Amino acid sequence: MIAPGQLDFLTNFSQAVFPVGEAVEAHRHEDMAEVFFVQSGCGEIRIEDEVMQLKPGVCVLVEAQEMHRLINTGTDTLIVTYFGIKSGARNKNLSPRT
Repeated sequence: MIAPGQLDFLTNFSQAVFPVGEAVEAHRHEDMAEVFFVQSGCGEIRIEDEVMQLKPGVCVLVEAQEMHRLINTGTDTLIVTYFGIKSGARNKNLSPRT
């Protein structure tokens, strides 16, 4: 297990469970990026004006200050594991979404 404060750049490491039809309201984080990994279920994530489909195995990066919203659009529970990284700690070698 990763204890709180063990990694300077990691802000959280969590799992979210979304029943059918549940959504997280659109929001942004000023000082952290988030990485979402879909474990089960289906849905979509809206990042600014882009909509991406979520299904098991999909991993999505949301940069700091990007408006984003997750929605369970499927017929089963959507389970997403996610973590936050302080924006100054991002690996400069990562390429942006395409």
